[in-house]
Amino acid sequence: MTQPSGTLDTDRSSRSAKTLRATVFWRLAEDIPSSMNWALMGASILVPLMLWWLITTVGSIDPKFLPSPANVIAAFQRLWSTGDLQKDTVASLWRVGVGFFLAALVSIPVGVLMGSFASIRALLEPLFGLVRYMPAPAFIPLLILYLGIGEEPKIMLIFIGVFFFNSLMVMDTVKFVPKELIEATYMLGGNRLQALLQVISPYVLPGIIDACRINLAAAWQLVIVSELIAATEGLGRRISVAGRFLRTDEIFVGLIVIGVIGLAFDLLFQYALRISCRWASQKR
Repeated sequence: MTQPSGTLDTDRSSRSAKTLRATVFWRLAEDIPSSMNWALMGASILVPLMLWWLITTVGSIDPKFLPSPANVIAAFQRLWSTGDLQKDTVASLWRVGVGFFLAALVSIPVGVLMGSFASIRALLEPLFGLVRYMPAPAFIPLLILYLGIGEEPKIMLIFIGVFFFNSLMVMDTVKFVPKELIEATYMLGGNRLQALLQVISPYVLPGIIDACRINLAAAWQLVIVSELIAATEGLGRRISVAGRFLRTDEIFVGLIVIGVIGLAFDLLFQYALRISCRWASQKR
């Protein structure tokens, strides 16, 4: 028997839609529909959560090695009710915020100068290139020796871990400013300072925001290490103490809180980029 024409048309439409979705999914360096974008973003969170729940529910795994989502939620509620989680989160946020802010405050102008002037680049790049290969945690004994065991060595460790990388990333962004823009500034009567402030700085602002967004992740990684220096509060200390007593559920709580805070800051940087550099967002 032959199928009705309406059924054939429906099958063709269904196959065409599937083909179109597959084609859109594999587009190279092109945007995808907003609906697909949100669906994929949701899947990136929901699929790992479902796998985690399935493994801990079906498999016979000791909660000390892999706690279930319910165990982690219970640990979160326990730490929240005692106020320990809030204190640890505020302490880590303060250390990351101060250390990262100071590093960005100094590294951005240094990076712009290094990228703009070959003389400053020749003076500083070899030193920065050398120091950036030194692991920041290796400075801990010196920081304790010089600054004691208070908040100063913790903040300075984050500063060291962010400053050199951020400076070099900003420098690389400035190096690729088209020379035609600078030459046009001079032809229109502008001077060196105007070229630096009104041409180079606005042009590299999107790259600077991206560099800071990337290096903020390094600051959060270093705060875990910094809070091993005689800290009484902080998410890093909470994770360290929980690991010592095999409280795996509290380790997961600390990791998830850090991840959520980091994602929030990442989205904040992306929002700042769209608002302050609409022309750059359109090009991307």
